[in-house]
Amino acid sequence: MDWRIRSGAIALIWGLCFLFIKLGTNGYAPPYVSLGRMLFGTVVLAGALAVKRERLPRAVRTWGHLAVAGFLLNAFPFTLFAYSELAISSTLASICSATIPLWGMALSLVTLSDDRPTRRRFGGLAIGFIGVLTVLRVWQGFSGQNAAGIAMALAGAASYAAGWIHVRRTLADTGSSRLSLTAGQLLLGTAQLAVVAPMLSPLPTSFSVVPVLAITVLGALGTGLATLIQYGLVAEVGPTVAAVNTYFIPVVAIVAGATLLGERLTWNAPVGTLIVLAGAALTQPGRPRPPAESHH
Repeated sequence: MDWRIRSGAIALIWGLCFLFIKLGTNGYAPPYVSLGRMLFGTVVLAGALAVKRERLPRAVRTWGHLAVAGFLLNAFPFTLFAYSELAISSTLASICSATIPLWGMALSLVTLSDDRPTRRRFGGLAIGFIGVLTVLRVWQGFSGQNAAGIAMALAGAASYAAGWIHVRRTLADTGSSRLSLTAGQLLLGTAQLAVVAPMLSPLPTSFSVVPVLAITVLGALGTGLATLIQYGLVAEVGPTVAAVNTYFIPVVAIVAGATLLGERLTWNAPVGTLIVLAGAALTQPGRPRPPAESHH
């Protein structure tokens, strides 16, 4: 299958993830939505490891770094986005996720000595910030917006960015494959949530068909299968080209939220999203970078 078709499929899956999160939280508390998502994603990647006859990493140091990555890239942001969608629309949550490249640039300026700032990248950061303010209708004093929900979604986006910086600095030269590392990362993130989820919310006592199906698809497709497809794209066309699909995620989420969930869409949401994506594109450096996983 042509890489462009696979890339479009990933954008579609990850864009629909915000719809599945909303459906999942209709039946279960956010920590269990995230736990189920990670559990099904881990099962898919474990199956891929078995088929390819690859092993999980062995070095203790690598597992320590994977534990941090599992928290920053999976357990923490997945749960934050699930909590945020109790208070805000799936559309707004997806737009907040589009700020990941902006957070990445801002954090990299502080943490990565080889990531030099340029006027173009600073301009992109400023443009992206204007886009966020447009989405939030700042001229109306953030009228009708839930500040806590927005803050959680933005914090989730920042966590993704911090997680990729951590991966870049600590896991780039371990000798293990991307599939092996991600399977280990999801396994540890699942274990973290298995411990924390019962502390945050009572254990589920009922079975709700639609939320369970949504969580299953969210994990198996959004966190498992899409990751496998993305790794194939990275190997074939490189991480920079492979990451282009992330710019279409909020577009899919906006359409899905408006058509399937009946979420109200005003002009400032799509316009602000386009501004955010333009700013995000300008913040990207000229050399290859790891794609933004699965946030979705």
